Amino acid sequence: MLKILLLSASAALLAPCAWSAAPTEDTALTIYSSARPGGVPAEYYRPQPGQGAPSASGVPGYAMVRQERNVQLSAGRTQLQFTDVAALIDPTTVTFTSLTEPDARVLEQNFQFDLVSTDKLLLKYIDKPVTVERSGTAGGNVTGTLISSADGLVLRGTDGSITALRDYSALRFPDLPGGLISRPTLQWDIAATRGGEHRARVTYQTGGVTWWADYNLLYQDGKDPGSGFVDLSSWVSIINQSGASYPDAKLKLIAGDVHRTPVPQRVVMDRIQTMAAKADAGFEEQAFDEFHLYTLGRRTSLPNNSTKQIELFDQARRVPAQRLLVFAANPGFFGGPVPYEGRDSQPTGNTKVNTYLQLRNDKASGLGVPLPAGRVRVSRLDPADNSLEFIGEDVIDHTPRDERVRVRLGSAFDVVGERKQLNFSSDSKARWMEEEIEVELRNHKDQAVEVQVRETLFRWNNWKILSSSQPYTKEDANTIAAAVKVAANGSATLRYRVRYTW
Repeated sequence: MLKILLLSASAALLAPCAWSAAPTEDTALTIYSSARPGGVPAEYYRPQPGQGAPSASGVPGYAMVRQERNVQLSAGRTQLQFTDVAALIDPTTVTFTSLTEPDARVLEQNFQFDLVSTDKLLLKYIDKPVTVERSGTAGGNVTGTLISSADGLVLRGTDGSITALRDYSALRFPDLPGGLISRPTLQWDIAATRGGEHRARVTYQTGGVTWWADYNLLYQDGKDPGSGFVDLSSWVSIINQSGASYPDAKLKLIAGDVHRTPVPQRVVMDRIQTMAAKADAGFEEQAFDEFHLYTLGRRTSLPNNSTKQIELFDQARRVPAQRLLVFAANPGFFGGPVPYEGRDSQPTGNTKVNTYLQLRNDKASGLGVPLPAGRVRVSRLDPADNSLEFIGEDVIDHTPRDERVRVRLGSAFDVVGERKQLNFSSDSKARWMEEEIEVELRNHKDQAVEVQVRETLFRWNNWKILSSSQPYTKEDANTIAAAVKVAANGSATLRYRVRYTW
């Protein structure tokens, strides 16, 4: 392991900032997220060994940080340093306010981020004396003027001799060069009329912080086929790769799609009311502007390079749920700006019948709370040994109260579908087409099932169903759906004829 030793240091650079003791500090974070819930594991956001903090785009989210500390200011102008800020801070969003003297003004602000590292020290010490501690059997120290640090070290001794080193265990530098700092630092030139201790508030926006929700559902069968109940628990996953730690902080989360301009603008959050906190209080939800705000009722710590999980809501028990089987052989396809007159139908190779779990997010069901976007994992109890078995997962978008939640679990093993074109005729001059489609469902289970067949009428937007072997509903301008019952170890068929005109 390489050791870097500074024999002395510049007092101006390493002197502590003019802040009072840590207990007087108060930190609050409001975290915004644009992360795809569950889409990328936390390991993706961790910097690799030897690398610095990730870029702001590496973690799809950001936070507004508010810190209050006591500071000593002189009457007149004071040079004040603020360390322990996030490495991914956006300096254009920084505000400094003296709560003691609101008229105190920041005349100039600098953000110093040229952090000390082995490579930077070596570059700064070209043509300057250093001491190198040899490794291995050679041992001993070599002192000389550093003339190159490319592909090893090259030193010139006092007698003019040249020494090239590739293997060494430590470097000794006489001082920390100017311009290099050990931590990202904000520096202000402040004009104040009152000298002495001030209570200061600093706010800024930083990248490298994100959050999303994770939901765990435990499904149990009900008395009726296809119906049951779920126990729902929810957690918040917070990733902090901002380059700073936030001990004992007040935490708020914003759920919703907040628009940001390419150049981040300062967001003022001071008008959010602070809620009374209890030692064991969880998140409290409230509407805020066009979004939803989740305030943690207790303080928490978010170390740098960490992932933390906090319970979002109390567990909801026995929420009514419905199992659905859906066969969609040509989902979401539409022909285009002109009628599609090709004789071939859309691909018929899909035989998968998808299985879903559906529930209502309302008070009558035991929920009725705004659900932030997140990943939903569903498990089921195996009665043979009372163990939980995973049966599927999906991602949901932000879901308001009183809306439906539908989770795709996968594809049915014993139920398959097949779609084929039986007849097709058209007359381009008369501007019409007719097509007959057959959808066959085969059930290899020992109990009957109901499958929802969804058909996209893709050829043109002006259509009429001439005949159908099953009752159907029109879901939208280009989709029909039919609920088809299939007997145990049996099959059933949906056959319909559609006419397009233009």
